[in-house]
Amino acid sequence: MMAMSVSAFCCTSVIISGTARADGRPVMLKHRDTGELNNLMGWFQGPVYSFVGIVNSSSKGGEVWSGHNSAGFCIMNTATYDLKDDNVPDSEMDKEGVLMYKALGQCADLGDFERLLESLPKPWGVEANFGIIDSKGEAAYYEINNYSFKKYDVAQETGGYMVVTNFTRSGRVDERKGVDRFEKASGIIIGMDISTAGHKEIFNSISRSGKPIMRDISASAIVFEGVLPGEDPSKTVAWTILGCPTTCVYIPVKVFGSDHIPSFMKSHKSGEESQICSQSLVIKGIYGYETGCQTECVEVEKAIDKSFSRNMSASKYDSFVRKVYRKYKKMYLRKLPKVVS
Repeated sequence: MMAMSVSAFCCTSVIISGTARADGRPVMLKHRDTGELNNLMGWFQGPVYSFVGIVNSSSKGGEVWSGHNSAGFCIMNTATYDLKDDNVPDSEMDKEGVLMYKALGQCADLGDFERLLESLPKPWGVEANFGIIDSKGEAAYYEINNYSFKKYDVAQETGGYMVVTNFTRSGRVDERKGVDRFEKASGIIIGMDISTAGHKEIFNSISRSGKPIMRDISASAIVFEGVLPGEDPSKTVAWTILGCPTTCVYIPVKVFGSDHIPSFMKSHKSGEESQICSQSLVIKGIYGYETGCQTECVEVEKAIDKSFSRNMSASKYDSFVRKVYRKYKKMYLRKLPKVVS
């Protein structure tokens, strides 16, 4: 992988509390920027809960970069560069994916996450914002460094939402990153009706909004739609774009009692990348990341939204995602340049 500046490994995120939404369910976006462009979706069995999450195709295991579990606990992170105030070496850092993997396997709510943090040996090896929504309807951001954390209850924020990129409120102001993306995403959110905004509106308005949020290193995007307090947590949905957001469609992913991740979102043959991510990157290479085939993707997504239900059984879901992928693959093949003999 080519060398990249520190500020390149960044993300844009939003949490909208259930208190700000008409249906009472919280939603959370992570638009992921990274040098690891090949992403896949994995299913895992933790010590307490099963879970799904976005994984680097090159990963050796034990880490995820966003995900949700069978208890309806959803977590993601954005990198920060303004919190670390110690001499912990770089070799002991960048464990955010490890922490999220551990949390998904054993946490049901915000309280569990805080108790997990306090139980782990320090230094934790992290410097990041972590966003969480859970099945109790709670939503929060945590600013976490090697030895401490600060919590922000999203429901208590003005408007009932928070936009977070790559700096913290409590960190060093002169070392903030991602301010331009924060300002653009904040402006978009202010102009949206967040009481009804769901995955479609968030993806199209934010993840597909062009520069500076949309970048050549935008590798995936995910919108978690949570549940009401007391509602079946299995109805939590992770709407997932594996690959460039303008050249791939969103796929709804749920946690069933066993592995029902669509085969085209898992490792493919060589074990290095998923089919849909690979195809997204091919289209991106031809048409660029700013426009890609966004119009065609939105058309496929209309069929996805029309047919999907949170109440789908595992078998109906399996059939549904196969049909979705066939539609995407047809579109992908149409976008490939015609070979002239």
